[in-house]
Amino acid sequence: MTIEICAYSLESCINAQEGGASRIELCAGLGEGGTTPSAGLIELVRQHIQIPIYVMIRPRGGDFVYDVFEEEIMRRDIALAKKLGADGVVLGLLMPDGQVDIARTKALVEYASPMKVTFHRAFDLTPDPLKALEAVISTGAERILTSGLHATAALGIDVLSQLAKVSAGRIEIMAGAGVNAENALQLKDAGVDALHLTAKAFRPGRQSYFPEKVSMAGDIPDERSVMYSDLAQIEAIVQVVSA
Repeated sequence: MTIEICAYSLESCINAQEGGASRIELCAGLGEGGTTPSAGLIELVRQHIQIPIYVMIRPRGGDFVYDVFEEEIMRRDIALAKKLGADGVVLGLLMPDGQVDIARTKALVEYASPMKVTFHRAFDLTPDPLKALEAVISTGAERILTSGLHATAALGIDVLSQLAKVSAGRIEIMAGAGVNAENALQLKDAGVDALHLTAKAFRPGRQSYFPEKVSMAGDIPDERSVMYSDLAQIEAIVQVVSA
């Protein structure tokens, strides 16, 4: 069972590797659910990490319907990720009605080659999971990250099981959202190919002074703390699925 850690820092990537994870999804933009990380972070992570690194290609938060300028940004970020040694990228494009944008996604999959592509949780905003499954398969993507169209993978387990059966090895199904050591075996038994989690924990930041009424981004993320992927949580889920 492949364990993928969604990491937002070099520290988290190091913990992922030391904890036995199989792959990293490298992101920025925690408060937006993941956006494209900086070139500096990609380069530094590649220098220190030996397991596969998949770079998030998402030019902004919000929806997954992109204009031509945003698509060009995605192309340039894909090219940069390739240049900096990424093993793959993570992306997803939808139509206004929630259907998978097959043509534009396929074009980006081909542009990313020989890197592989994960179609991310934009999948969970589609109206018909089986139709979306066939659409993503037709784009040439390697895998789908999904919570089974529910708030968490545990809640979407019936859809995940159906997707795993219908995909029949044509594409990997990776369960994500609320995944932990407690529900890992249940998700594994559903037939998915991989589990995706942040293994998040928080610690106080180094800054001690904060004015009461000033925030850079509202309440989330909390600027007084730092999120990281916790080594103990990673080791726990790896041990559970490897038993």
